[in-house]
Amino acid sequence: MAATSPCMIAVLRSSRHWRVRPTATLPPRPRTLPRLHGHADAPTCCLAFSSRPVFTAPANLRRRLIAPSPAATGGGGGGQAATAPSGLPSPVGIAHLLVSLGIVLASDKFLKQAFAAASIKFPSALFGMFCVFSVLVVLDTLAPALAKGFMDFFEPATLFIQRWLPLFYVPSLVVLPLAVRDVPAASGLKIFLITFGGWFASLMVAGYTALTVRTIVKTQLIPAEPMNKPSPFATLEFWAWGAVFVASFAVAYVSPTAFGTTAKTCLPFLLASTVLGYMVGSGLPSGIKKVLHPIICCALSADLAAVAYGYLSRSGVDAVLGDYLTKAPSNPGAGDVLMGFLGSVIISFAFSMFKQRKLVKRHAAEIFTSIAIASTFSLYSTAILGRLIGLEPTLTISILPRCITVALALSIVSFFEGVNPSLTAAVVVLTGLIGANFVQAAMDKLGLNDPIARGIGTASSAHGLGTAALSAKEPEALPFCAIAYGLTGIFGSLICSVPAVRQSLVFIAG
Repeated sequence: MAATSPCMIAVLRSSRHWRVRPTATLPPRPRTLPRLHGHADAPTCCLAFSSRPVFTAPANLRRRLIAPSPAATGGGGGGQAATAPSGLPSPVGIAHLLVSLGIVLASDKFLKQAFAAASIKFPSALFGMFCVFSVLVVLDTLAPALAKGFMDFFEPATLFIQRWLPLFYVPSLVVLPLAVRDVPAASGLKIFLITFGGWFASLMVAGYTALTVRTIVKTQLIPAEPMNKPSPFATLEFWAWGAVFVASFAVAYVSPTAFGTTAKTCLPFLLASTVLGYMVGSGLPSGIKKVLHPIICCALSADLAAVAYGYLSRSGVDAVLGDYLTKAPSNPGAGDVLMGFLGSVIISFAFSMFKQRKLVKRHAAEIFTSIAIASTFSLYSTAILGRLIGLEPTLTISILPRCITVALALSIVSFFEGVNPSLTAAVVVLTGLIGANFVQAAMDKLGLNDPIARGIGTASSAHGLGTAALSAKEPEALPFCAIAYGLTGIFGSLICSVPAVRQSLVFIAG
């Protein structure tokens, strides 16, 4: 220890686990210290002398002496700031989510009421999306810091919607047994043929259109803005929803009208069964997901809960499914709560499109041309196929927006008379499931190897479910999937809002 430096002795003495007893006299301290490397305000023991070798402490001592950085402990900035050390959201993070999501939901509800009072048929949420996107563009031009703050404020809401997005599509699939009861088996087979054949045709049209435009404009592909991903499901969430299911099921069994009506009483356990099915389905191995997609698992879980309660309460499964989706604001069911988020899904498109605005601007020719042609083709080809194979006109009209996300597909069919919205939602989900399972192999066979063509083709033919399946294995195509996913529905809604287009579709369908 005779050669031990004063700096090292100070370090060892400051550690509660080490005691140092010098065994020899220390060399006299020089009047002028050699030049040090490091910041002038840094602790002396952390600086290295340039004129003598640096003494390196043992590894176990260094681990005790070095304080963990904020980034390592989750105390840094960004998305970790709202997370408690236990991994659960902090109270501040929960409050931030509730406020931001509440504003989005309130805005959607206000626009719905305003459009209904003014007898405007145009989708109110789509108008809201355009407003939010316009505000972001103006703020980004005048005060970029305000635009960033606006985006950061609503990020918890957009991540929440992204995390639970498939749940909002499920209610119409859960009540599908009621919706297709009056549909003949022959018509059901025709609908399946149109859905599968139409998906493949839409994929070809969108993909090859994008390739053709890419060949003409020859725009170089640039990296996209990174997209934040929602957090995975925690074990505590699963057990919490399980407890809600058991407790509320018992309450509904003992007192079917405990909360005033059967729909309100059944709401908690039906909602919990839907959420639990989605959590279980999301955690299945990828091989099983190809057969049992999380959305299918989710719908089956809710249906099984409805069957169990209908049997035990002797009310029948039809009555329970009727309580699942009442479509009555004064007496909502679990499905009404979930579908109440569909307008917010559309509004949230504004944030994702704004984040990728540079990519949209650079590849505007490929994106907008492909989407316009593919969306128009999808609508009119469905009407033509339905007429050719003799499908009932009302059923043909109900499945027109088969390649458009549920949130906007239901708005589109509301333009028409005598449609079956539950059938619309079911066909949209079926299209997405077909795309999720076969889109990559189909594009490989068709020679669609360009990331832009693959992204646009997938989203334009199989919307969100196809997008999720492709982005898991081809992240370079994700930005174009996300852009085309929203714009396909937007363009379809815009052209269907034109009376002449609606009349032509009805005429073709018969």
